[in-house]
Amino acid sequence: MSAQMEQLIAQFENFQAKVRQAEARFAEVGDMQERIAQVETSVTSPSGEVTVFAGAGGTVTDLRLSAGAMRLEAGHLSSIIMSTLRKAVAGAAQQQAGIVDETFGVNTSEQVREAQAEAFGTVEEEPASQQQQPQQPSRPARRPAPRDDDDYFDDGSFLRRS
Repeated sequence: MSAQMEQLIAQFENFQAKVRQAEARFAEVGDMQERIAQVETSVTSPSGEVTVFAGAGGTVTDLRLSAGAMRLEAGHLSSIIMSTLRKAVAGAAQQQAGIVDETFGVNTSEQVREAQAEAFGTVEEEPASQQQQPQQPSRPARRPAPRDDDDYFDDGSFLRRS
């Protein structure tokens, strides 16, 4: 065989090896998707009045109130529900990040915790699904100050926020 033919064969074999690697990676992604679809986290409020179940994508799948919850003042109960809901959704997101970490050997879990801490104005030391401490209520998002200029394109958007 000629050297050129041997080089083509070596390149083809290298290509086939890469195809096999890609197929294996796609199989891992399929397994990862199945595992993510099965994610479920439940969090119960510290005094037990509220339990929230969250699944893949942070979807709230169930909310349970104890009999004692009905005796609470509406604003207090609302605060407990929201705090517990945030923790359950955060726990589901952290579980999903852990599955991605295992599949691809990356560290998205830390990024998820940092984003959650920034969004909720808290510091997350451990997965939210394991915490029993009440979380501080999040601060409402502030609207950006209206602009005085006519340059609508400086932030990459041609639509003004109202």
